[in-house]
Amino acid sequence: MKVFQMLSALLVSNILVSSLAFADDPSWSAPHAPYQITDNIYAVGTKGIGVYLITTPKGHILLDAATEQGANVVEANIKSLGFKLKDIKYLLENHAHSDHVGGLAQLKRSTGATIVASQGDQHSLEHGTLDSETNWEDKFTPVKVEKILADGEKISLGGVQLQAVLTPGHTKGCTSWFMESPDKGSTRKVAFICSLTTAGNKLVNNKIYPQIADDFRNTFARLKTKNADLLLIGHPDLANLDKKNIAKKNGKADAFVDSNGLQKFVKTFEDKFEAELEKQKKAQ
Repeated sequence: MKVFQMLSALLVSNILVSSLAFADDPSWSAPHAPYQITDNIYAVGTKGIGVYLITTPKGHILLDAATEQGANVVEANIKSLGFKLKDIKYLLENHAHSDHVGGLAQLKRSTGATIVASQGDQHSLEHGTLDSETNWEDKFTPVKVEKILADGEKISLGGVQLQAVLTPGHTKGCTSWFMESPDKGSTRKVAFICSLTTAGNKLVNNKIYPQIADDFRNTFARLKTKNADLLLIGHPDLANLDKKNIAKKNGKADAFVDSNGLQKFVKTFEDKFEAELEKQKKAQ
């Protein structure tokens, strides 16, 4: 009996350690130098989290905010590029997990910008917690969603338009954003894709988010109809953005351009999703 109890305790401990590691990667708050991607898009996030500044003559748009600790990195990066925090007019998010929106409360205070999100993520953002059954816990400072965008609606500022495309699954309100951006005389189609990972979500009999598996499948199907020249995501390593930035510095002008990147990304995570779903079904 004692051996069984010891093994059970060890198993629980391992699960907790694994969950904490998933939810608290040091790189998510670590400093990282900002860099320019196109004429009006800059990466201003941390080492492990993508945060993107979209500049216009009438003010700027910030997509995502990194962790609570990472918000200082984001603010310092923006200022180091010569932009003013108070010129940011909109704070957008891809999805309501602390590694991407933990810094929203601080950035709201620093910028006074309007916080924009989907209705599906509103509850999580305003309560500072997850809105799904997962194998990990998530807490962050709640924020008030001031503008809710429906599927297909756009944020327009200074000649720039970002279209919200709802791609739920990772969270109920997971939102991908699409825009066109000038790039040294060319016009690039840019996709800021919301995470497609299962992220510890319960995919079978999820009482809080019962339609999660259907949402994932609908999202994959929808994204297969999209195309983009540039793929920008919340975890830059998944799109090799640092390597592309180095290549650009070394003279490759179109280093960030990858017309097949979006579809390869979708296929990779669709396969991972189906494998995880099958695994969870067998475990029932």
